[in-house]
Amino acid sequence: MRFLRRSTPTAVGTDSAAPEPTPDSGRSAGKGRPTPKRRDAENKRRGPAPSPPRTQREAARLARANRPDKSERRRAAAVRRERMNAGDDTFLMPRDRGPVRAYVRDVVDSRPHLMGLFMPLAVLVFLSVLLPYPPAQQYLSLFSFAIIFSMIIEGTLLGMSITKRARTRFPDEKISGLGIGWYAFTRASQPRKLRVPKPRVARGANP
Repeated sequence: MRFLRRSTPTAVGTDSAAPEPTPDSGRSAGKGRPTPKRRDAENKRRGPAPSPPRTQREAARLARANRPDKSERRRAAAVRRERMNAGDDTFLMPRDRGPVRAYVRDVVDSRPHLMGLFMPLAVLVFLSVLLPYPPAQQYLSLFSFAIIFSMIIEGTLLGMSITKRARTRFPDEKISGLGIGWYAFTRASQPRKLRVPKPRVARGANP
């Protein structure tokens, strides 16, 4: 019976080899938990979402707190106005967007129109009402009616001409004669300096 016999130590210099390292011995031990998703980590970092406002006063207070300051609003408005005057479709109103409307604006801006006197004529008619002289009122009324009649004829011919040219230039576009004609009329009836977008062609050009 040799149960309690001490094992003999291994002599130095023997040929016994050390145990070979396993392929995973150089790796660090795992975290012991799955890697959290990015969405979960961001939600944990941001914290819980604030509760929605319960009253109109709380909603107004929250809107004032999140509203940009006055300088930023003025800067954004200036950029928006500049891009609108330049004809950028991103900042234009829906009625002014598209290559067809841009072409109509170029045709209208390329020459003067009698309809451009519409606003000064309206002021003249208003002043004629205030005059205490009936003969002057009569003559100014006849003159105003004659100019308005001429504007209607010019606007009709302009709308028909521009619609025909636009359909020739853009054969794949669906162009409404009434819509394009009215758009050309309203554009031509405005003073050149007050038109938005600003004219990009000089008078006498051939767009």
